[in-house]
Order: sequence, then C-alpha cells, then structure tokens
Amino acid sequence: MSKDIILKAEGISKQYRLGQVGTGTMAHDLNRWWHQIRGKENPYLKIGDVNDRTTKGTSDYVWALQDINFEVERGEVLGIIGKNGAGKSTLLKILSRVTAPTTGHIKFGGRVASLLEVGTGFNGEMTGRENIFLNGAILGMTKKEITSKLAEIIDFSGCERYIDTPVKRYSSGMTVRLAFAVAAFLDPEILIIDEVLAVGDAEFQKKAIGKMQDISREGGRTVLFVSHNMAAVKSLCTRGIVLENGCSVYSGNINAAIDFYINQQNQLTYINPVVKKLVGKGIGPKLLRCNLKDLNGVNKSFFSAGEDISLQLEILPDFDEKRKYVVVWFIHNSFDEEYAICSSGKMNNKYYEPATTKIDCDIESFGLLSGDYSIRFVLHVPGDDNFDDWQHAINFKIVSHDINNTGFEYSSIWSPKTFLKSKWY
Repeated sequence: MSKDIILKAEGISKQYRLGQVGTGTMAHDLNRWWHQIRGKENPYLKIGDVNDRTTKGTSDYVWALQDINFEVERGEVLGIIGKNGAGKSTLLKILSRVTAPTTGHIKFGGRVASLLEVGTGFNGEMTGRENIFLNGAILGMTKKEITSKLAEIIDFSGCERYIDTPVKRYSSGMTVRLAFAVAAFLDPEILIIDEVLAVGDAEFQKKAIGKMQDISREGGRTVLFVSHNMAAVKSLCTRGIVLENGCSVYSGNINAAIDFYINQQNQLTYINPVVKKLVGKGIGPKLLRCNLKDLNGVNKSFFSAGEDISLQLEILPDFDEKRKYVVVWFIHNSFDEEYAICSSGKMNNKYYEPATTKIDCDIESFGLLSGDYSIRFVLHVPGDDNFDDWQHAINFKIVSHDINNTGFEYSSIWSPKTFLKSKWY
C-alpha cells in the first residue's frame, strides 16, 4: 500500500552570516552573481561552521540546518525535539515559508497554518475578530467558511469579552489562545506549532493538546509539533525527529526518539553526577561515595518520573562502634527545600552494622515531578546526636513527568512532599 505523503523535505539547509543583516557585503553578492552566470555553485556554500553555540568558531558563516530530509504522512503527528539552538525553529520557519532554505526544497500537499511566535500573523491595530478573518483569508478561506467557524474559535480561545478589542492590548497568553484557536479551527491540512504554547496557562495547554489530538486522529490532519515538554510530545506525537547542531541525528518512533534525546543530554551535559567531598561529623561509620543507577546498573543523573532507580552507597566502617544505625536521605528541590524523605529505618525497619561497607537501595516508581534535585544523606544512630551528614551529596534531574499519559507535564514546585516507598538490602 502506497504512503499518502503530505509533506516532503529534501536536502534542507540554511546558512546565515553572523553579525550581518541580509546576505552580506556587496562584494559577496557580486561574487555569488558571477558564479551563478557561469553556472557554478555559490562559493559561500563551501564554507561555514556547524551550528554549535558552545564554541567560538572560525567562520563568519554558520549552518543553522544541514541536509535535513524527512517525509510526513497525512494524519501523522511529528514531534521535532532538541536542545535550544538545535535548529528546530529555523526548520519550522522554512516549512511555514517565513524564510527560504539556502539549499533543498519542500513539497506540500495541502494548506499550511503555523503558530511560531506570540502574535505571528496578527495585526495589533485590528481587533481579535478582524484578525480571525484576516488569518482565514491568508489561508485561502472564504468569508462564509470563516463565519461558520467563528463561534467555535471565540469560545475555544476564551477571549469572548475582548474579541472586539485591538490585539495590541492583549496579554501574550491571550494572544496565543486566539492564535491557536484560529490555526486549529480554520481547517489547514498541515498545522505547525512551535514552543509558543508554553506561554499559555496550564488549563489552556491541556485543552490545546487535546484539540491537536482530535484534529489529527479524527480530522486526519497533519501536525508538526516542537516542544521541550516531553510529556506533551509523548502524548501527542506518533513519530519524532531529534536535531543536534542543525543536523538530524535520529528519526523514529516517538518513544525511541525521546529516549535517544534524553540519553544524548545525559552524555553531553551530565557526564558524571556531581558529587561533593564528604565532611564527616561525630563518630561512627561515614559515607564515602554514592551513585544513582537505573535498574540495569548504568550510572545516570537523568531520569523520567515513574522510572525505577537504584542507589548505591559506599561506607567507611567503624569497627569500634557497637550500635547499629539507619540511613536517611532527603531530596531537596532547586530552591533547596526538603522535598521528600526516604529512610531505611522508618517503615522498612532496616538497621546496619557499624562494619557495613556497602548499602543498596531500590526505589520503585520514582514519583518526583520534573525538575532539578539534590540528595542529602544522614547515617544516624537512633537516640544519638552524633551522625554523619553529607549535604548536596549528589545532583540529579527528572526530565519528564506524565505517568498517567495526560499529555500535561506538571511543574515540580506544585508537588507535595512525598515519602518514598523503598526496599533496602
């Protein structure tokens, strides 16, 4: 059975000249023209640095995108993910025909509506109602078609009270609400959405994701979606493309694409967990080092919410000490607030001998919300004020939280404090 391809990108590349507006100097333009009339390649396509914002580079030219190739089937939802500066927005601007590629071409099989930045395509002097008709006309719709959708657009946006007010007086959130409603309800065959939805509040994000699911599954329309919200990407998309430094480094099933992206981030940013030197207090055993691992034994500092993890502790024993002790660890959030607690003693009734040299702890369904965290360890003899306390011993990150597949990723600052269920050995 043949594929119904609605969008095909072949050899898409985009080159920019740094520090300049336009194509460059007159001398460069003349050089391009001279090569063109002789039937030769643009000489400046042979130069240029890769799009790596972490390095200084040696050329005035940079490739924001290089040789991007992909196909999208009708009704498919494609997620485009990558770090800031990877080339995602540049690719969407090319697909939306806001800018032209330096090389390559794109074939479309239908009308395209895009939501790239707050207020894109809106005239600030016109009212919300007038902008709905303006955007519909740009998409090639008749006034009758737009009027038939008008009530749905206004209701979905939640801006009915302000619909006859000039858009320049809207907040960024209101503008995004109206812009998304226009793009979603005016029946484009291809809908392109950038990270701009993050400007909306939690309720609108959930509603927008639900609407995109409806138009792709029931309406058979195609969606291209860029977001750093991995829960939304996983819930909405069927396939993913990972961009890195302007190049496509992975394409495949959305779950595999997200795993590739997370592992890539782990390798590039968190080569080793951040562990600080122990400063012991009191007498008794002391903590030497700690490691966070997945249940396959791989050292990690990036985890998804709900993922099982293993904590391994190495202990400097005290053979003169007679009393058993418990291990307590406190998880602190990015504001250094105590966020969760886990204890070998409480509920688990696990006490360790002073001669113990290694302690393992498995956490099932590590239920923290997305965010940055650190762990404080305490080796504590019950009833004694002397204990070993290692604050900010190890840092880790939860990169996504959508255990129930809601499509919405909650902020860690909303979470209650949690006692973690655990097994100790």
